[in-house]
Amino acid sequence: MKHKRPVNLDIATIRLPLTNIASFAHRISGMTIFFGTSVLLYILQISLTSAEEFDLALQMMERPLISLIIWLILAAVVYHLIAGTKHLLLDLGLGETKIGAKVGAFVVVILFLLSIPVLSILLLWN
Repeated sequence: MKHKRPVNLDIATIRLPLTNIASFAHRISGMTIFFGTSVLLYILQISLTSAEEFDLALQMMERPLISLIIWLILAAVVYHLIAGTKHLLLDLGLGETKIGAKVGAFVVVILFLLSIPVLSILLLWN
């Protein structure tokens, strides 16, 4: 028996719930940390080669693009830490209901949005 179900192929009209967006962002932040570690290790390798290379690494860190990349990596770490804490609470049995999942995702997003100005101030503060 064939069921005729509506098929929506227009991705622009699909609205995901906040819980899905928070989960997807947690995965993206994990991948950002994974690949961003190579950037940080490269800068570390340059800085440990010699005194001249250390100065080169410092000059690289002052470039806006490199600063932005480092900021994005640190923002991913902060988000992953907050969302990972929520997942640990889920492992303890807290927030397993539908309402609990919505509240948990909302709290993760709010805490992340509140931590972004703090992270920005810390990175800009010389």
